[in-house]
Amino acid sequence: MNTPAVNTSNAARVGQPAASMVANTDDDETHLSEYIDILLDHKWLVAAVTALTLAIGIAYVLLSTPIYLSNLLIQVEDSSADAKGFLGEASNLFDVKTPATGEIQVIRSRMVLGAAVDQTRFYIDARPRYLPLFGPWLARQADGLSEPGFLGISGYVKGKERISIARFDVPAALEDEEPFVLTAQGGGAYTLTHEALDQRLTGVVGQPLHHVFEDGTIDLLVNKLEGKPGAEFVVSRSSQLRTIEDLQKRLQIGEQGKQSNVISVALEEGDRDRLSGILNAIGDQYVQQNVERKAAEAQKTLLFLNEQLPEFKRQLEISEDAYTRFRNKNGTIAFDEEAKGVLTQTIELQTKLLETQQRRREVAARYTDINSRVKTIDGQIAAIEHEIGGLNARVSRMPTLQQDALRLERDVRVNSGLYQSLQNNALQLRLVKEGKTGNVRLLDKAAKPKQPVKPQKSLVLALSLVLGLVAGAALAVARSRLFAGIRDPQEIELHTGLSVYSVVPFTSEQTVLDQSVAAGARGIQLLAVTHPESPPIEALRSLRIALQFATLEAGNNRVLITGATPGIGKSFVSGNFAAILAQAGKRVLLVDADMRKGHLNKQFGLLREGGLSELLAGDLSAQQAIRSQVLPNLDVLTTGKLPTNPADMLMSESFVRLLDMVSAQYDLVVIDTPPVLVAADTAAVAPYVGAVLLVARADQTQLGELNESAKRLAHGGKAVSGVIFNGIDLTRRHYGSHGYRYGGYRYTEYKYDA
Repeated sequence: MNTPAVNTSNAARVGQPAASMVANTDDDETHLSEYIDILLDHKWLVAAVTALTLAIGIAYVLLSTPIYLSNLLIQVEDSSADAKGFLGEASNLFDVKTPATGEIQVIRSRMVLGAAVDQTRFYIDARPRYLPLFGPWLARQADGLSEPGFLGISGYVKGKERISIARFDVPAALEDEEPFVLTAQGGGAYTLTHEALDQRLTGVVGQPLHHVFEDGTIDLLVNKLEGKPGAEFVVSRSSQLRTIEDLQKRLQIGEQGKQSNVISVALEEGDRDRLSGILNAIGDQYVQQNVERKAAEAQKTLLFLNEQLPEFKRQLEISEDAYTRFRNKNGTIAFDEEAKGVLTQTIELQTKLLETQQRRREVAARYTDINSRVKTIDGQIAAIEHEIGGLNARVSRMPTLQQDALRLERDVRVNSGLYQSLQNNALQLRLVKEGKTGNVRLLDKAAKPKQPVKPQKSLVLALSLVLGLVAGAALAVARSRLFAGIRDPQEIELHTGLSVYSVVPFTSEQTVLDQSVAAGARGIQLLAVTHPESPPIEALRSLRIALQFATLEAGNNRVLITGATPGIGKSFVSGNFAAILAQAGKRVLLVDADMRKGHLNKQFGLLREGGLSELLAGDLSAQQAIRSQVLPNLDVLTTGKLPTNPADMLMSESFVRLLDMVSAQYDLVVIDTPPVLVAADTAAVAPYVGAVLLVARADQTQLGELNESAKRLAHGGKAVSGVIFNGIDLTRRHYGSHGYRYGGYRYTEYKYDA
């Protein structure tokens, strides 16, 4: 036969140093095992929290309004950086390099967004008045119009109702305020209500509604209304500034790639039509303002050229006349190679000088003389004039007739080339102005998206599951740390100063016995009788040894067993401890003094009536009330009929005389009393016993409960002798696969071979 045993803490203290080394070696493993045990003990809590968060995630996925994303692409074309000058290509006259970062700010400006908002009437928000919470989801599932109303409340809809408003202008005081309520009346008619209106306004779809009242004017034009009579729609009007600011916050604008000059403008919105409409309006307004700006620059430059062309034409005519007179007088002059080279270089430099001077006048109109651009152009002019001076010096060494011919031909060529260049530029500028072209273009317009980007169902559900597990585990650990009972017998000794006399393991065999008692089974349902080899019984046998030392100096042979609160197993300990003492040959009397809810009689298959209460009341004698030989050497005194004044009966002289009498007749008297924190009965009995044992249950009893119980008993004149730690579960991982360890002690099962 195999006999399991459980070492007590007293016995384990002998091997404390060696066990401590084991504890230190396995410290990390123990902590992990404890957390695993916490999760296993609270598995239903973790499962419930996980299920709740997952349900919230599913509800969010199903009930939240789908959010769509659309975007448009804009290309910013870069102007040539190496323009020839003011009289080069016409585009160089007014094109300025515009990096994408600068254009992003232009797109986000109130100038562009304000025009787009006005174009699309984005400040108007009109939608059906859906049922709270579930309405939008029901509307997405519906295939037609719904009957207005819900639970007697009129107006709510849950179908395919639609409304479109072309114009809605209200006084500034009503912008950004409570929305208006528009109610369909059938036949295209509707009514408009608001708390600021003293009456209902009536209108017809397709016809303007104009109403003047003391706060201002309301103008409304509904161009589409789909809903049964009584269906309500919520219509609100935001101010343009607030709408623009909201758009500025929500717009996602950025350059696609690095230095690509391609800008993406994206926006998220629940209404696909509004989304694509506002984005395309932003793109159109941005391109339009760019074209208008370029056309304005071209027009400005064209006006300047038109003023300059007559002057350059006059200069050309004068130079041509002078050259003609010279040739008529002197005939054709043949230039040598040096003169031809000087003529060519002089023409190029003179043309370049005139261009640079014109560019300086253009720049000087926008910047001061100390600006770096103006100074740079001044430096270029000085360099060109220096080169021309060198050529003039070479010309001065030529014959006089040849000098005059060079000068006159140079003037004709320079003026002719300059005049022709101005005419070409003016023509190009007219084409730019009339062609309405800019340096930006719309690559992709905003399309109406088909699939929403939010909520991301798989991600939401995965996060819900993970958050549920994490929250459930955290709640389980917090509950275990903050609200759970004592898990370690050493906690009792460290925080209360009370000695732990025995650690009683939990066994499922006792659960079966409890179920049998609850079902009304007859006979003795006592673990010490049905399963004398079980670990809890071995632990109580060790208590018998420890109690002998504790009662050596006691004044009597009475042992009181109680607990702080109900449900901790004090009656289990009392009954089985008394049976074990009787099996050891001691003559034992078990007294059930819990005359409030005592039930020791059920464990022994006895009737409650005819017990302690009748004995103290004088209705029965001790011989009549005490049930003799319930087990060999064990007599039992049940509670009797539950009285209305149990505390008074236990404080009576009759009870004291009873204790003195039975102490003389038995080797040991075991008394089971009510919980200390529930009733004052135990404090009344404690002064008359030799030892008081408090039962604490693992994971249930709090340290504060033990301290308070010991304090109350001490105030009554009796100190607690020790504690019995009951119900510890050796199957839990952190107790070890071979036993339970706390601090430097280990409690193990030890089996004997047959």
